Amino acid sequence: MTMKLKKLPLVMSVLAAACLSTSLYAKDTDTSKLGTTLNAMGGERAANADGTIPAWDGGLKPGSLSASANGDYTDPFASEKPLMVVTAANAGQYEKLLTPGQMAMLKRFPATYKINVYPSHRTTHMPDKVNAATHDNAGKVTLADNGYGIIGYNTGVPFPMPTEPLEVMWNHLARYIGSSVQREMASATVEDSGASTLVTYEQSVHFRSAVSDLQPEENALYFSMIRALSPSRVAGEITMVHEPVNQVAEPRGAWQYIPGQRRVRRAPTVAYDNSARYSYGQLTSDGVGGFNGAPDRYDWKLIGKQERLIPYNSYKLASKSLKYADLLKKNAIDPQYVRYEKHRVWVVEATLKPGARHVYGKRRFYIDEDNWQIASSEMYDSRGELWRMYESYPIQLPDVDVPFQAMEATYDFISGRYSTNYMTNETQQKMVFNQLASKENYSPAALRRYGK
Repeated sequence: MTMKLKKLPLVMSVLAAACLSTSLYAKDTDTSKLGTTLNAMGGERAANADGTIPAWDGGLKPGSLSASANGDYTDPFASEKPLMVVTAANAGQYEKLLTPGQMAMLKRFPATYKINVYPSHRTTHMPDKVNAATHDNAGKVTLADNGYGIIGYNTGVPFPMPTEPLEVMWNHLARYIGSSVQREMASATVEDSGASTLVTYEQSVHFRSAVSDLQPEENALYFSMIRALSPSRVAGEITMVHEPVNQVAEPRGAWQYIPGQRRVRRAPTVAYDNSARYSYGQLTSDGVGGFNGAPDRYDWKLIGKQERLIPYNSYKLASKSLKYADLLKKNAIDPQYVRYEKHRVWVVEATLKPGARHVYGKRRFYIDEDNWQIASSEMYDSRGELWRMYESYPIQLPDVDVPFQAMEATYDFISGRYSTNYMTNETQQKMVFNQLASKENYSPAALRRYGK
């Protein structure tokens, strides 16, 4: 059994995204702004009006911060103290900077959740070749099929000067986190009581630019393989994903290997609102990473840019001096380890289409202007009630010149539970970036061999 990749047609009609999404922004084709008024990634280079968000000065340069043999980074901001601490008691003073999700967290968990706000540092930096590709993408990469796919993309930020909601979302979906990554990591589901269930994994991800035999016209964004290591009841289970660039031309391909069955099976449920594996219903498949997969079940609206308090420079949270038990406290990650800063974010709202099915009736996303990672989001149920909040905890890795995540969390206001993902505090294997692979490495046959 070999991997089949559909080719994108050479000519595709680019439909106006405005027919199913709305934007307040006019098209801007002045690419000279990249590297001048905008930084190389598309973020505003200048500081905000009162200087509380600094000008981007190049980010953390390659080699400016080293990592130990097991991937532990020194915190460059360890000596800084919080400028303020937002609690349930004083949240009203800072409401303009807080998301509705953060306000709900403060109200729901006043004894265990607070927001420690530090000086802002715009540390995001990407390799020169990625920045060059981003510059080339401006005005050349286009939305296709109502924005459910993109044309002309290989690497970099697809839309560094976005004017449509799905352009912003594609910047997140295709965000640069290295051309490939191999790592060990852990996820956890934490009950309202504080008890937690931990699962450990090993994962490899290769984006299209790191797949040596992928042809330019092939419909592939990335390939992923993830294998459970513990606990013993799930050890050896493997999930493989082929993520297309255009999900109308070809839906996501997913396969699973279950050791007890010793066979590879298609896994069509690894998508949309099906429960992410081992999250015990706490996390949807398309909620991993903030949002992933096909955007076709929602109508999209670009609200604009806002200044918000978001997690940032999460070196303390990533420290290998901490155990998972140090972080995973009742109701929330221990706030003493979580650093918030004021940054500019793009705000995009998704409303479930009439007749479409998803457990979330509405979602609102806050995407950092520099690294294009979803920093935070809110998820509403079908009645319009706020149900869950997602947060990402970013970290810049200067030794490999990659913006990444220390971890992420999804909080449930109804059950009091939360889930985490991507934790590496107790792993002793340093992450490996930017290695090449072939399509065969992600074939069902390779999955079968890997499972034995």
